[in-house]
Amino acid sequence: MTNYFLQPDGRGYKELAEGARTRTFWGEQMLFSLVEVDAGALVPLHTHPHEQGGIIVQGELEMGIGGEVRLLKPGDMYIIPGNVEHYAQGQDTKAVALDIFSPVREEFKY
Repeated sequence: MTNYFLQPDGRGYKELAEGARTRTFWGEQMLFSLVEVDAGALVPLHTHPHEQGGIIVQGELEMGIGGEVRLLKPGDMYIIPGNVEHYAQGQDTKAVALDIFSPVREEFKY
């Protein structure tokens, strides 16, 4: 039976970098990543072949995508094509973002 409804509470975290962690949920073609970034924490510059879209839910994140840098606030969205360098840095308070990856990132299935 398929589990149509998922609860982040009670789901353990996967560490992304010091001060940054995620809880992931996936289907056949996409993966949701509920990311928390502590104040001042850095998710360093990286790439992956997956397309990534996201929305800031709480707090603020400085994001650099393909050499362009912006300060993102709740409600701001972004799209990162596969293989484009990007990073995220927390600001004054913890930030929460919901990222969606396609296809599913196998290394995020835990």
